[in-house]
Amino acid sequence: MYKYFKKISLGNWILIGMILGFIVGLFLNFYVNDPFIKNTVFIDNIFYLGGTGFIRLMKMLVVPLVFFSIVVGVSSISDIKKIGTIGGRTILIYLVTTALAITIALIIGMFIKPGMGLNLVATGQSASVTINQTMSDTILNVIPENPFTALANGDMLPVIIFAVIIGIILAQLKEEVQLISDIFDQSNKIMMEMTSLVMKFAPIGVFCLMAKTFAGLGFEGLLPLGKYVLCVLIGLAVQALLVYPSLMVVFTRLNPIRFFKKFFSVMLFAFSASSSNATIPLNIDKLEEMGVSREVSSFTIPLGATVNMDGTAIMQGVAVMFAAQAYGIDLGTSALITVIFTAVLASVGTAGVPSVGLVTLTMVFNSVGLPVEAIGMLFGIDHILDMFRTAVNIAGDAICTIIVSFKNKSMDVDVFNGKKESNVNRIKFGDLVA
Repeated sequence: MYKYFKKISLGNWILIGMILGFIVGLFLNFYVNDPFIKNTVFIDNIFYLGGTGFIRLMKMLVVPLVFFSIVVGVSSISDIKKIGTIGGRTILIYLVTTALAITIALIIGMFIKPGMGLNLVATGQSASVTINQTMSDTILNVIPENPFTALANGDMLPVIIFAVIIGIILAQLKEEVQLISDIFDQSNKIMMEMTSLVMKFAPIGVFCLMAKTFAGLGFEGLLPLGKYVLCVLIGLAVQALLVYPSLMVVFTRLNPIRFFKKFFSVMLFAFSASSSNATIPLNIDKLEEMGVSREVSSFTIPLGATVNMDGTAIMQGVAVMFAAQAYGIDLGTSALITVIFTAVLASVGTAGVPSVGLVTLTMVFNSVGLPVEAIGMLFGIDHILDMFRTAVNIAGDAICTIIVSFKNKSMDVDVFNGKKESNVNRIKFGDLVA
């Protein structure tokens, strides 16, 4: 029996925790009338302790995880100088597509309103958010007056900027600060391992959060969750079937339908693996079959697995609208701009492993003061959505790589169009930027 349970994946355990929490919560809501047992014993103590304890563990991870991840991520792209315009174009396209993704998600969330009807304030939770900042204040708040204060207080935008600056300097100094670079790299590995450890408690945390929520809400809480899933899937479909093909046609005049036919097997693998990193070798090989130089894709695809998380950005944008509407918070223009900016920068520090986007979602919530407790409701259904958004992520990496390769004349268009067999000439980076 133990061996059977051991084979169940973490994602499935989280889903089981969500379902059980939903059932237990409804049972307490409709069949337990004793206020001492229902409220004092379960809701205010057992479920509160388990749910809040897990949320605090998540909060504990956010600042160091994002800080070390971004420092390591930025410092690792020191090859940008070596490859010149290829690196610049790649970073620019990745950041633009991520900004488009989060903007699309926010717009969809505004129209469909996934959090409406889920009155989380009524369950005893509260929220506050600053929405009346001027544009100047929003920009100035990004600059850390004291980076250590920002780290201590969890002010994520200043932390991100500080981490980016350190990463750039490490990339420039290279061997002169190799010891410091190694320390950051090892610290990042420690935080990733700690994240894996904390995530093992996710099924218990999700169970307690779901039970506590539905013990007071009932069936009416299901509709908002369904609308949340619908919003994310619509956003992913718009990004994959409209934004990416449009960019491909505008910049290369290549047929996106031909691309998706050839690339579908890679997307299917990414869907099942839920990991951008695990798909890197398959992605590079498939692009080479399409006529893309491996020397280009071997740089852009691993970079994309780190900094190009459009699917994750869509999930985070919808989650922001979900939480704001559920708590009755009207986010102002400056707050929405902050969400876009934070989500784009957070994508730089989001590792290409399953469900880590929910950890950095805590950072996005903190940037505009939204209660992170709402994230607990999204854990149980995130594993399914993670499969879809990973497929979108790696498709975005591939199309951006095709655009960059095409613009740098390092792509055999005839191979892509099926006019001849793949026989890519191995072009060196020095030749590309000459």
